[in-house]
Amino acid sequence: MTAQVTVGLDGSEESLAAARWAAGEAVLREVPLRLVHVEEWPNPPELPLAYSRTLAGRAERLLRDEADRARKNHPGLEVLVERARGRAAEELTAAADEADLTVLGSRGLGGVLGFVVGSVSLAVVGSARQPVVLVRARNGRVAPEGGIVVGVDIYHPCEALLAFSFNEAARTNLPLRFLHSWTLLASYGYTAVVDQGADEELGSRLLGGLDDLVDPWRKTYPGVDVTAGPVVGSAAYQLVEAARTAQLVIVGRRSRTVPVGPHLGHVAHAVIHHSPAPVAVVPLP
Repeated sequence: MTAQVTVGLDGSEESLAAARWAAGEAVLREVPLRLVHVEEWPNPPELPLAYSRTLAGRAERLLRDEADRARKNHPGLEVLVERARGRAAEELTAAADEADLTVLGSRGLGGVLGFVVGSVSLAVVGSARQPVVLVRARNGRVAPEGGIVVGVDIYHPCEALLAFSFNEAARTNLPLRFLHSWTLLASYGYTAVVDQGADEELGSRLLGGLDDLVDPWRKTYPGVDVTAGPVVGSAAYQLVEAARTAQLVIVGRRSRTVPVGPHLGHVAHAVIHHSPAPVAVVPLP
């Protein structure tokens, strides 16, 4: 693995927004920025050779212009450019596995709030062994003054998620908010009616479990402003709602073996598609 931030660049507004977000992240991490453009190969047989050469020229200009922009906006930042040939999903996944962090653009659906994730982005997010951030074009949206929101499941190991979250908060000096979503089990239904404090008692126990998970990291990062608490309701809904005022949302992705293609859990999938803020997906054991 190389200490760098990699961004997939294809010339779309979303990929340009991703490149600019990635440049700022590279500065914070004090590592080089690597701009990667993938030329799909082999080309379809009906594609004229002259047009292939035109595309190659456009790719060179795209990489050069964006590298110049990053160096101008961030003096002293080392910027690397790379052109690759092959299947975009495979090439970008390989690049992501080599980098500390990879940033990709994600297309928005007109005026509707949310991501429309293409097959390439979905494949990379679902397969990469290192964290991947998805960024959408601003489209006039003003960045909120909120902090970082993290979805955490206290019942499963998530050390990689905690490490990434605290490191990011320390670098950006943003407040960190951990959410564990829960709903009252069906078996509690009658008890909750008879005893109004049953759900409060369960929520209190969950808060204790969340504090136990986060407290060691609080001690390691005493300068990070951390809040943590359980919220009632669907995890996907609660995270998307919290994302409306966040500058970054972080979720985990557990590695699973499926017959075909990459797999994302329903929470990560929903947050990726509907969060207006950049979304970092951290692979977990």
